[in-house]
Amino acid sequence: MYKVLVLIHVLSAIIGVGPTFFAHVLFKKEQSVAELSISLKTFKKLEFFPKIGGSLAVITGIILYFVGDWGEITQLWLLGSLVLYILIQVLMIGFIGRYTRKLRTYLSDPNRTKLDALPKEYQSIFNRANQWFWIASSMGVLIFVLMILKPAVL
Repeated sequence: MYKVLVLIHVLSAIIGVGPTFFAHVLFKKEQSVAELSISLKTFKKLEFFPKIGGSLAVITGIILYFVGDWGEITQLWLLGSLVLYILIQVLMIGFIGRYTRKLRTYLSDPNRTKLDALPKEYQSIFNRANQWFWIASSMGVLIFVLMILKPAVL
């Protein structure tokens, strides 16, 4: 049963964090406005996975902590992973979600997808979203590093 719980935890973590890494493919700078519109629609569909997978990863992680012999919760790898996960959720929902909604709303007019480039204001929003994606992805990589190496302290 323990191995099954670990398997669920690892798979849900990968599925939950995966769209954060995939976003860089969708939000590449070298794409047309029409391609960006499609990317935004695709990303909207991918947002489902962090909600379910990420939540399941946290729940199974807490269960694993209590049924296993992992030591103090204040260890860097445990507490650090949890804090980073929460920060990723804040970034994805609070910042990136807001930017992608603005872009989706703007591009919901089919005539705008025929533009050669985004207006400056929306290009700036796109750039900020992309920067936050890189930050969230970096934090996701750090979570995996902490979970694999399990350092007690830095």
